[in-house]
Amino acid sequence: MTTALAQPALDRDRFLDWYRRNRSRSRYLFDRVVPSAYESRPIPLRHPTVFYEGHLPAFSFNKLAYETFGRPPIDLSLQTLFERGIDPSDASSAAAAKRTNWPARNEVWEFADKCDAVVEDILRHEPLDIKSDPRKERAHAAWTILEHEPMHHETYAYILHRMPLANKIRPDDYAEPRDAEHPALRRVEIPEGFATLGTRRAEIPFGWDNEFDGHRVHVDRFECDVYPVTNRQWMAFVRDGGPVPSFWVEADGGFKLLTAWAVLPMLEAAPVWVSNEQARQYASWAGRRLMSEAEFHRAAFGTPDGGEQAYPWGDTAPAHEHGNFDFQTWDVAPAGSYPAGTSAFGVSELIGNGWEHTSTPFMPFAGFEPHASYPQYSADFFDGKHYVVKGASPVTAVEHIRRSFRNWYYGDYPYLYAKFRTVND
Repeated sequence: MTTALAQPALDRDRFLDWYRRNRSRSRYLFDRVVPSAYESRPIPLRHPTVFYEGHLPAFSFNKLAYETFGRPPIDLSLQTLFERGIDPSDASSAAAAKRTNWPARNEVWEFADKCDAVVEDILRHEPLDIKSDPRKERAHAAWTILEHEPMHHETYAYILHRMPLANKIRPDDYAEPRDAEHPALRRVEIPEGFATLGTRRAEIPFGWDNEFDGHRVHVDRFECDVYPVTNRQWMAFVRDGGPVPSFWVEADGGFKLLTAWAVLPMLEAAPVWVSNEQARQYASWAGRRLMSEAEFHRAAFGTPDGGEQAYPWGDTAPAHEHGNFDFQTWDVAPAGSYPAGTSAFGVSELIGNGWEHTSTPFMPFAGFEPHASYPQYSADFFDGKHYVVKGASPVTAVEHIRRSFRNWYYGDYPYLYAKFRTVND
């Protein structure tokens, strides 16, 4: 039996609190950059900080106030400038999106304050749930902006990670990660059975378009690593000619680890973060392969009695003991640090400590309909070049931890926080 993934229904106080928490975290993240680096692009495939500080309030205003409720524009030039980010396939394409005339930060703040005031007014007073309008039905536009901002907290954390240490301000409470005893390498058999991919619209108050429609698929038996591949395991691959992960730094005749706010001795027991292509190379080198999206679901949410549950650990809401997510930390933790998050089949840390790479290209499910409030959200990326990642990273918002949630990246994108494990038939 499939467990419905319930989420809270319309609650204005909750929406307002969520919006303010989002905005507070955004300001905190952007304040980590020294003024001289505000327009720098540490990841050439992404815009500078100034864009993201303007994009988040602009997106919320555009989607909720301007497009859904017909409120007058605040500043059409800034609304357009900050409307949408970029996802270029290579550096030359990224260079074409480069700008030199960004507004000053105080101008971005003034614009953001005006956007926030209107958005909060709508969340307080407007009829958010109107069945005759797909952008308002079940508060669709409100959910959209509330889930959108934390997505950028994560992608901006990737940008911060790549900034030179001199260009960013380390948080006072930052705790450097520590290595631990390397877990024993084990594999478990996942018996054949069924997995539910996605969800149905009646099961949750809100979902992104690529989560629909829910459907069951048969999954053949497979053998799965209990733990993700670690830095120590990857080192053997490097010694045999494999690629060096982008999170590794050559130093003192060996390698150190680039963490969010420091360069530290290698965390050998921690999952290695690599691109999808690199993960495939390792799996092939090891005589194995990456798990598919369906196999991830079977390993994470299936049960030996043939049922399914909302999370690997059961049906209780995600909490800190279940995994490394929701900004508990900034960095990867040693594999095996969250035994309470183990799945019913005994697979560890499928949620948290890094997204899980899959071999599944990001494509729509049958019944796909473009997102009413953001039609381009998924459709622009059904190109066969992006691959599904599942689970969560250390900086994934807890609101995104639901069984049906799907994320995706280019196969060669090296900056995301993503681990992997190998499987065999």
